[in-house]
Amino acid sequence: MIPSRVLERSFYERDPRRVAVDLLGCVLVHETSEGIASGVVVETEAYLCTDDPACHAYRGPDMRNRTIFGGPGLAYVYLSYGIHTMVNVNCEEEGKGSAVLIRALNPLEGTELMAERRGKLDLCTGPGKLTQALGIEMYQDGHDLTRDPLTVRWGEPPEGEIVSTTRIGISRGTELPYRYLVTSDPNV
Repeated sequence: MIPSRVLERSFYERDPRRVAVDLLGCVLVHETSEGIASGVVVETEAYLCTDDPACHAYRGPDMRNRTIFGGPGLAYVYLSYGIHTMVNVNCEEEGKGSAVLIRALNPLEGTELMAERRGKLDLCTGPGKLTQALGIEMYQDGHDLTRDPLTVRWGEPPEGEIVSTTRIGISRGTELPYRYLVTSDPNV
């Protein structure tokens, strides 16, 4: 059963590195006409506005990245390499342009639906896989994560050690230790 208490906007109004750590153990929930799919967040990456060359906000706002500047608690959804949908949570104040990428989930509810969407049992071991499994689409870019049908809810503190490592899957800012994960989770 998924937790009922949705994270408040104030949770996101902080440095994305702190938000990225505190998201570990929270639950990403997507309610659709097909059913509910959810998972416990076990891996994240922080992106720090204009001080971070890997952040989409680094060069300022444009049509592709305008949502990341929209303020805390919004979903920043984009296509990576024109193929994989990625979901981020915006952090800090409106206009700042920082976010946390949700990289992996431990599936919780709706695993049969997730497997059907994915066509395989490897459900949420990467950012593109988890959005496909949960049915998160591009039209949800800018969605307020404090409201259904796509929310992040309080969960239990993660079991296992939380570590910080360098980010992966990017070409700039790779040396920055802004990737956070639960070492014992098989979905990382």
